[in-house]
Amino acid sequence: MAKDWAAVATAITTRMAELDMKQAELKAESGLSLQTVREIQQNLQPRDRSKRTLAALSEALKWPRDHLWLVLEGHDPGDPDADDPVLKQLAELREQVNSITARLEAIERRQADGDARS
Repeated sequence: MAKDWAAVATAITTRMAELDMKQAELKAESGLSLQTVREIQQNLQPRDRSKRTLAALSEALKWPRDHLWLVLEGHDPGDPDADDPVLKQLAELREQVNSITARLEAIERRQADGDARS
């Protein structure tokens, strides 16, 4: 199977946005040169890179070491955040806020209907 450097670039860019991370931060966290980070993130010069390079980027992006290597090889690494209890709690809070918002909107509609009848 051909190596999918475009998928690696997309994964890195998406994750950086999720973490609100800049290239300079990724460089510092990974220990790689800015040129290497830029080339991989922007898919400028797709070429073989060592597993250690992709592992350093993966860890800097708070993923398991093999995450980007799996992406490169065309495998689905899964969502490493799937079992994160904080994200689970955040999702529950979002559901509660949506429920409260829907109830409030229903109250406002009933109140507006009552005012229109008066």
